[in-house]
Order: sequence, then structure tokens, then C-alpha cells
Amino acid sequence: MGDTGADVLWGLVAAQSASHGGRVSVADVCAVAVGLAAADGAWVTAASGRGPDFVMCVTDPVGEQLAELQLMLGEGPCHDVLASAAPVLAGDLGDPESARRWPAFTDEARRAGAAAVFAFPLVIGAIRAGAMGLYRGVPGPLGRHFGDCLLLADAATVLLLDAAGEGRAADGDGPGLGGQAPHLAHHRAEIDQATGILTVQLDVPVAEAYARLRAYAYAQDRRLAEVATDIVARRLRLPPAGGEDQP
Repeated sequence: MGDTGADVLWGLVAAQSASHGGRVSVADVCAVAVGLAAADGAWVTAASGRGPDFVMCVTDPVGEQLAELQLMLGEGPCHDVLASAAPVLAGDLGDPESARRWPAFTDEARRAGAAAVFAFPLVIGAIRAGAMGLYRGVPGPLGRHFGDCLLLADAATVLLLDAAGEGRAADGDGPGLGGQAPHLAHHRAEIDQATGILTVQLDVPVAEAYARLRAYAYAQDRRLAEVATDIVARRLRLPPAGGEDQP
């Protein structure tokens, strides 16, 4: 099915939500996108600046790994779509262009099981709310599903901004959960807390502390959330630049 139309797509999203008895959320958009685009998985990352800030929803473990990789590495299709506000379609991660654009992400993504990645910006006017990503385990173009994915990205943008508004109204401190899976919300909270701890321990700004956290996780081949958990639990203390990590 291609060029389905906004009304039909919203109906599919609503039906997906009704199937589990919850409120319509970006997770429902991801599920519909996977089905329509014959993808193997999808994710949505929310953003407050030029890059993705945290994972809002995922459909499967590989999608979660791909989303986290881009947060950790600071590169990948979702970073590019937020910088350009235009879709990025990488139909074959094995081609030289993908390796040139995202040298670290491409190798890790292929190792995780992704052969193609398609990313769409979640934007309204000047607001860049995040990115929606899809992956397939085999290479190939998105083809006739492109128009549907653009419309679904628009739907995800509306739902993401609605969730953010509800969160600010509830506690006055940034995006609300709005369909975010509990384990992803927990990961986000621990990453935020670990970043705050590092700003004090290393005496650096928040952006640098987050960069150090990401760099350490990548160098140790560990998930970002796992490293954050160890820092929050005081099982790990990162060294000043050039030092050795401390237990």
C-alpha cells in the first residue's frame, strides 16, 4: 500500500491504539509504519536541540540498539535529519556512501542486524521535535512507502509535541512520557542523573559531561544506560580527561 492518505493513516494509528486499549501515542505510529513499509522495526527519538536527546519508543531490541547507537556515537541518519529537516534514506548500509557519512554507526548498525535505515524528521515549522527511524534486515529502497512514512512522521510530531505539552503542564520540567515505555523512561532518568553527577565530578558543563558519558560507553562497548546505572550507583567514576576510570 502506498500514498494511503492522512485520514486512512490516522485511522490505522487509532486502530493500533485501540488494540491495546491505550491512548494514541508515537508507539502506535511506529507500529503502523513498520507494517506499511515492510520494515523490521522502528523507533522515535525526541530532541530539544540539533541532535537526538532520548529514545521515546522502539518496536524491538534491534530498533532500540540503533536508536541508542546514534545517541552514543553522535552520528547517524537521525542526526542528519535533525540538522537538515529532510528525510535520509540509506537503502544499503553496505555501500561506500553510508560508510563515508557515518563510519562508526554504519559498522555497528550492520553488526546489530540492520542493512537499510530510513529516517524522517519530526518537524513543525522551526520546531524540530525529534526523528522517526525505520530499519530493514535486508538492503533495498523504501520505494512507494515514502509518502506514507512522511505522513506518519507528521502524525508522530503532533503526538510527541502533545506529550511534551502535557508533561510541562504536569510537572513543569520538559517532555512528558506520552507513550514512552517504562524501561526507556527509566533509562532516560538514569542518563540524566549520571550526566548531572559527571558535571560535578569532572567540573565540566552538561554538554561535555554527556559527551564524556557517551564516549566512555562506546569505548567500553557497553550500552549508555548500563554505564549511567553504574555511575548513579557509585560503582563507576569516570576520570578526568586522560586519566584511568575508577571503580
